[in-house]
Amino acid sequence: MAKTVFIDGEAGTTGLQIRQRLEGRVDVEVVSIDPARRKDPDARRELLNGVDAVVLCLPDDAARDAVAMIDNAQVKVIDASTAHRVAPGWVYGFAEMAPGQRDEIRKATRIANPGCYPTGFIALTRPLVEAGLISPDFPITINAVSGYSGGGRGLIEEFEQQPIPDGTADAYRPYGLSLAHKHVSEMQAYAGLSHPPLFAPSVGRFAQGMIVQAPLQLWALPGKPSVADLHSALIAYYAGETFVEVASGAECLELQKTRAGAANYIKPMDPEALNGTNRMKLYVFGSETKRQVILTAVLDNLGKGASGAAVQNLNLTLGLPEGEGI
Repeated sequence: MAKTVFIDGEAGTTGLQIRQRLEGRVDVEVVSIDPARRKDPDARRELLNGVDAVVLCLPDDAARDAVAMIDNAQVKVIDASTAHRVAPGWVYGFAEMAPGQRDEIRKATRIANPGCYPTGFIALTRPLVEAGLISPDFPITINAVSGYSGGGRGLIEEFEQQPIPDGTADAYRPYGLSLAHKHVSEMQAYAGLSHPPLFAPSVGRFAQGMIVQAPLQLWALPGKPSVADLHSALIAYYAGETFVEVASGAECLELQKTRAGAANYIKPMDPEALNGTNRMKLYVFGSETKRQVILTAVLDNLGKGASGAAVQNLNLTLGLPEGEGI
């Protein structure tokens, strides 16, 4: 019998992509509120308590309200908002984050879907913190650029509005300049850091896709590791994973090659390279001469950074094949 799933907030960007990933599956049935009862709170409550799993694609406060309405202990809840990512009793839904994390997700009834930026940052740094190559109190900076879809409906409309005078002509926009971005708490918690990392996010004029980078001074790290030490640690950590891949040393070096007449020219990295997938690719760009490294993650902010991860977690918690639909 197919497992029933209610996507609360299915009309939003993440909700629509989750629904698309579940379409055509025979092991999952997506149920929706009867249009005639769309504004009936009792109808919503019935669905929240009457399905096998609920995926919340709502603003934080609305997500908390939805969880408060669920009194059926058997219902699995996956929350795509930031409301519960560091909340007690919730399992963080990044299956590749640590040994045993998949089992925690499989057993959980409350799963917090990770943020897109944190997915890339945690993937890059947690293995190195656990290996002792980065100390928990090391001052880490994150530079990242995302497609404008990460900003929700308002930013999407601003970037896509035509003619441009009614929208925006910005090609690139830094934000989070108050240093109070809501993703920082989960970055710190799940990377294993003693202090909040310094996060510098931005959006570009492309709909989806993402590059996350963490620069490191090797000479300042404990043990003075080499570029190869960091790269080897990441390769070992993600060995055998399907959705997280570490680029080979040769591939990283190829991307670092200079072009005649253009010193320090870096071949383009495409933030949209993994769009439509649940994959994430990690790179280690380094210089032993300078004793510096730039850790880099490429992923789809709406894939591994949102809907792909949500479906992966849904599969795990419902006892279905992990990669089904993604």
